[in-house]
Amino acid sequence: MKLGRRILLIGLLALPLSSAFAQAPVPVAAPLAFKVEWVRPASQDDTKVRYMPVQANVADPNVIMMFYGKAAKQILTTSAPGNPAAPYGVWAGTAEGPFAVTFKQKNGYLDMTGLANVRWFTKTAGFHAVRPVVKLANGDLLVGDLTFESVAKLSLHEFSLLNIRWIKLDPDRIVTVPSGPTVGNPNPGIWVKTPDLTKIDEIGFADLMPGSGHGQGGYIQLGGIEVSGKLAPR
Repeated sequence: MKLGRRILLIGLLALPLSSAFAQAPVPVAAPLAFKVEWVRPASQDDTKVRYMPVQANVADPNVIMMFYGKAAKQILTTSAPGNPAAPYGVWAGTAEGPFAVTFKQKNGYLDMTGLANVRWFTKTAGFHAVRPVVKLANGDLLVGDLTFESVAKLSLHEFSLLNIRWIKLDPDRIVTVPSGPTVGNPNPGIWVKTPDLTKIDEIGFADLMPGSGHGQGGYIQLGGIEVSGKLAPR
């Protein structure tokens, strides 16, 4: 009799645990929200010329390219479409100051929480670094403390936005600024404490240093970009 009670008690104690395991949601990868695939439009037919990138360089017409800072209009296209050794993209050695370039999916905001991620091809020279940039639904432009640097060849990187710390950017000068009033030591107050990553209007990249000009002195280069996350209504 005692043995039967013990078996029944053990079975009752184990039931909620096994039920909890059975009901645990399975993590699902975020869907592809948009892809930046660089193409050469008919207006850029001279293969010996590097052109300033324009909207027509983005294959998907639903992905809108935005420029921040005067130097953003000084970057150039590089390589050639279909080149497997050096994929077509943009190069920033001729940028005479800091800049940011972002992309927006015109059909909705981006929810970059959970398993959302970004994949992009980057290459850098000198002390230059590629940094992620987001523009929130409230209009704030933020730059992250995650950097991709010392990349000798165009390489693929994948990352999440969740563990990145963010600082507000002045959209015209592309310099970091406090996100609000600071008291005492300003350094801790410069970080944006709780950015809303569930409604991102634009996402892209920045270089906070001027380029060194043509050659191998100092620059950043980006190839294709893929953004995976849920779309939220505008």
